Amino acid sequence: MTTLICGSIAFDSIMVFQDRFRNHILPEQLHILNVSFFVPEMRREFGGCAGNIAYNLKLLGGEPLIMATVGDDAAPYLDRLDALGLPRRHVTQIPGTFTAQAFITTDLDDNQITAFHPGAMVHSHLNTVSQAADVRLGIVSPDGRDGMLEHCRQFADAKIPFVFDPGQGLPMFNGDELLACLKLAAYCTVNDYEARLLCERTGRSIESLADEVEALIVTRGGEGSTIHTAGRKIEIPCVTPVSVEDPTGCGDAYRAGLLYGIGQGMDWEQCGRLASAMGAIKIASRGGQNHTPSRDEIAETYLKAFGSTPW
Repeated sequence: MTTLICGSIAFDSIMVFQDRFRNHILPEQLHILNVSFFVPEMRREFGGCAGNIAYNLKLLGGEPLIMATVGDDAAPYLDRLDALGLPRRHVTQIPGTFTAQAFITTDLDDNQITAFHPGAMVHSHLNTVSQAADVRLGIVSPDGRDGMLEHCRQFADAKIPFVFDPGQGLPMFNGDELLACLKLAAYCTVNDYEARLLCERTGRSIESLADEVEALIVTRGGEGSTIHTAGRKIEIPCVTPVSVEDPTGCGDAYRAGLLYGIGQGMDWEQCGRLASAMGAIKIASRGGQNHTPSRDEIAETYLKAFGSTPW
């Protein structure tokens, strides 16, 4: 079953500052801030929500189809999609732009300073859901503001069930817009911070908002996740990872597990457990797309955590 993944494709430049920001950013000097950090360690990763979700869904054996916009510099990413067997017929190149890029500097206390350039992402509304054939499920993940709103409406018009995943893009929307997207969606997923912001913007409780969708999923990192569905709360425990290396992309791996479970007709407990297992696998490696488990290894992780197999 083809799953259309609307969202960003981005390059992540990750740098490590071998000191602590607090030693260089003085509170009494914030009004004249002018600092430079020497970062001898840097790596570039393939990222973006759509890219990460598609990568993980492919690992599970799903059929992801990415819908995104990229810039003139996208050749390495496009080559990677080809090598992974991820179709890119709906990855649109926007001349005169850069692919979205995040520049992340981390200090020894794991504090981060991030600069994000959206680039081609702001043109995501140029892609339309109707361009994709034989789609049975979708997700609207963080992307250009106009694109997210349009894609929600287009999924609903096409009667394709989709996950509304506002993520870090949530602050771009007011309460009425968020509520409208929820009413169009079949499912919604947010982390605990986004859940609080969603409630503040709409003036409604999370339980009330859950009534607008078939399921509303709230993730809480190492504390697991909660699936609100049909008036019930299903608690999903966090799967203990082999090691904790890098949380980048864990939420996207979780969402891929949800999408696969929904597409396969799993019940909500199974969907949540598979999502949790995918997050645990991802956090044990650096970057959003460097883990390479087989389906058997994914099943083994699930089995060790829950005493049964997912398929």
